[in-house]
Amino acid sequence: MAPAWRTPLLALAAAWITLIAATAPSWDEMLHQWWNSDTYNHLLLVPFIIGWLVMLKAGELARITPQPFLPGLALVAAALAVWWAGRAADINLIAHAGAVGAVQAAVLTVLGLRASLLLALPLAMGAFLVPFGDEIIPPLQFITADITVALTRWSGVPANIDGIYINTPAGLFIVAEACSGVKFLIAMVTLGVLVAFTRFASWRRRAAFFVACIIIPILANGVRAWATVYVAQYVGAEAATGFDHIVYGWIFFAVIAAALLAGAWRFFEREPEDYGWRADDLTAWGWLTRAEGFSIAPTVPALVIAAMAAIAALAAML
Repeated sequence: MAPAWRTPLLALAAAWITLIAATAPSWDEMLHQWWNSDTYNHLLLVPFIIGWLVMLKAGELARITPQPFLPGLALVAAALAVWWAGRAADINLIAHAGAVGAVQAAVLTVLGLRASLLLALPLAMGAFLVPFGDEIIPPLQFITADITVALTRWSGVPANIDGIYINTPAGLFIVAEACSGVKFLIAMVTLGVLVAFTRFASWRRRAAFFVACIIIPILANGVRAWATVYVAQYVGAEAATGFDHIVYGWIFFAVIAAALLAGAWRFFEREPEDYGWRADDLTAWGWLTRAEGFSIAPTVPALVIAAMAAIAALAAML
């Protein structure tokens, strides 16, 4: 660790500890969902992905001196306010977003603008620590049902649809929440952001790959559901459903993800270690020097963050 980074990193660690302690109920809820919900199991990998991205920037970070950015305190305060509002309204998504946002804002505040710009991607990936996606389950169920019934009819099997209910000669099938494909879609979106910004340089290719990471999982889930209905016409609904649950674990996700990456491989424009800005790029930005303002010890914003975290925790208990 470079001497110039020792105190800022210790100050950041202290700020993180106080923020996580203050918002501990939300972090406990998120960890529970990461560990126990099939939809969010992949989020257990996100901290390691963030760590890997930071390590790739270690050389560039060593070339700068972290300098606290005091306006970032406003973002920390705003994030804590969002967390408090979420807790008060009993809306976990808002509370979780506030808890994660406070930790992200602390990086900007304690380490400064230059370090945060170099770490823009890992900081952005932190947003995926928030379990989200339940809100899109109903529309995904209807989309999956529509794809399934269309393919079922195309394959010569008569089928009627009523919302998420599909009636066939083999029986009535329901596109349940677990069959909506939401966990597959969320995981692919996470992968899409990671690959788009580490392997592509042009925004057009990034956008194309990201859109593919949304469309392909939805279509693939519809095909999977159709295969279940089609196979059920010959082996029975119970046997087909059992096979579907075995196949449509992470095996199915891995096959589709591998196929998507294989198709995009020839279009990759750079190696992962080349992602983002370089320290030399930031040197040419005159506005950045002006925005950084005066120098201050990193312990100062860390102490202010600790005080704000304590106030937020007390407010949540009232």
